[in-house]
Amino acid sequence: MSHRLEQLSSAIERGVREVFARGFSDPRISGLITITGVRVLPDLSQVIIKVSVLPEEKAQLTLHGLTSAARHIRHEVGELISTRTLPHFQFRLDDSLKREAALLRELDRVREDLATRPPPPAPPTDTPAAPRPSTEDLAP
Repeated sequence: MSHRLEQLSSAIERGVREVFARGFSDPRISGLITITGVRVLPDLSQVIIKVSVLPEEKAQLTLHGLTSAARHIRHEVGELISTRTLPHFQFRLDDSLKREAALLRELDRVREDLATRPPPPAPPTDTPAAPRPSTEDLAP
């Protein structure tokens, strides 16, 4: 990503966070909304804003509300940052946090399963050890 795109992404993310902090009058937009990523397309036509919403039951409704309010949010962000033109906003749900949480739960389950298993039996010690080859046997 070019330096210009990184700067614009960062400025848009700060602006969107500030607009989110002010709150919305739309009752569809509720719950804990976290911005997990902002990506500006190379042609500067769109910015994809990934959000995570908790509780999960409100995620789709909140996404619908954010999509409807995208023009308003873009206008508010445009007043906060200084740029000539502002890309169109597109909101998407980010389910990577949910996948990570599921993976961590599975790892915890495996860890607990291993902790409750009895230790493997020790190898018998009364069997004679196999003779070790001498260094003379290894020479070519």
